[in-house]
Amino acid sequence: MKKPQIITATVAVVALIVLLAFGRTIPRPGAKTAPAMAEKGDTASEGAVAGFSIDTVLAVSKKELKPEQALRLDLLEKSITRGAVKQQQLDVYQHLANFWRDTAQAFIPFAWYTAQAARLENSEKKLNFAGQLFLNQLTRQDNDAQRHWMAEQAADLFEKTLELNAANDSAKVGLGATYLYGGLGSPMEGIGKIREVVEKDSNNVYAQMTLATASLMSGQKEKAKERLETVLRMQPQNLQAILMLGDLFEKDGDKPQAAALYSKAAKLVQRKDLKEELEKRIEELKK
Repeated sequence: MKKPQIITATVAVVALIVLLAFGRTIPRPGAKTAPAMAEKGDTASEGAVAGFSIDTVLAVSKKELKPEQALRLDLLEKSITRGAVKQQQLDVYQHLANFWRDTAQAFIPFAWYTAQAARLENSEKKLNFAGQLFLNQLTRQDNDAQRHWMAEQAADLFEKTLELNAANDSAKVGLGATYLYGGLGSPMEGIGKIREVVEKDSNNVYAQMTLATASLMSGQKEKAKERLETVLRMQPQNLQAILMLGDLFEKDGDKPQAAALYSKAAKLVQRKDLKEELEKRIEELKK
């Protein structure tokens, strides 16, 4: 990967909501399926699509735990009973999500139980949050079956959010982005959903950034620049927009503009390794 690509890829970690140091998310070949933990309902909440099963991922992830961690998880799982009241089930799902996030550091189980808790509670805020968890990981998945499953999870969560509040622009953009990145339906259908938000509110940074990324995906660099410049007029310190725009200028051969944007970004970056990478890139552009 070339350094400009490294910088652009790295900023997604800095600027977006991401999860740190999660372990394996793809099951090993031949892994056995564990008993389902979710209540049966629609396809998304059951957690299976062609070529992917959440039960398999949970079983594989459990085998990688230390004995004391496996025991703790077993106790949590057994506390889910068919006759449990809603609040008790909700508490257990939240405990399971916390376990996989904090103790096991495994993204897929964490996101799954976060989503199940959100569905059970039927909270607009939590459904949208869970949808964003899956969406923010979509472009990092190389496994097609897993990416499709994650996209279905995100779409289901955003749709449930919009059922509760049709005016939730974040969920609208998230649903559109899920169509774009997850291969669900037509890309133009996804772009259309995002444009609806921009037409209503041109100052929606999330929508503008998503459309900028969509423009890059379709090779429309000038349109992407326009979107990113719009974002920076509203948020001059938006690190992701600065680095994406700097990368575009560098690819166009405009080294002074690229160096200026990278210098601005270097002042905003907190992580030492990222700052050093930017500073090296700036020096190379000045040669």
